[in-house]
Amino acid sequence: MIVRIWEAQVSPRRIEQFCAELAAEVLPTIAEREGFLGGELLRALVDGDHRVRMITRWRDEDALRAYAGPMWRIRPVWAEGELNYLDHPPTVSHFTSFSRVGQD
Repeated sequence: MIVRIWEAQVSPRRIEQFCAELAAEVLPTIAEREGFLGGELLRALVDGDHRVRMITRWRDEDALRAYAGPMWRIRPVWAEGELNYLDHPPTVSHFTSFSRVGQD
C-alpha cells in the first residue's frame, strides 16, 4: 500500500469553499479509481494556518501511475480551476505503511 499526501496552502478567504469542493467532487471522483483503497481530507486546526491535506491510500504503484501519471512521485494532481483557491501550488509526498493501530 502507498499513502499519498497532497498538501496545499489555500487562500484564507476561499478555504471553506475549497474544502467543500474537494469533499463533494474531488474525493468521490478519486474513489472511483481502480486501486484506490481510501482517503480523507484534512484541514489545519491552528488559526491562521490554511493548509489542506488530502491523504489517499493506493494498492500499488500501478494504481497511482494510472491516477497521477508517470511523474506520480513528484507531480501533484490538480485541476486548473483549483489554482484560483491556492496561495502556492500544491505539493505531494508518498509513504508506505510501516505500522498501523485501530480501525478505519
